[in-house]
Amino acid sequence: MSDKLSYEEARAELVATVERLEAGGATLEESLALWERGEKLADLCQSHLEGARERLRARTQPDAEDED
Repeated sequence: MSDKLSYEEARAELVATVERLEAGGATLEESLALWERGEKLADLCQSHLEGARERLRARTQPDAEDED
């Protein structure tokens, strides 16, 4: 997996991965590989969201220096 995926790309791949798992029919090894991929994609999505929250927080919360 490339950690260079955008949030939208990672989320789309995560949705497709979950759909493949839910459809069934995969071998145990394939299912485990899909699960692991899904975990990595979910972590990447979470990282993107946390970064976005930090950027918003930095822009919306005044610095302590600005209050003086």
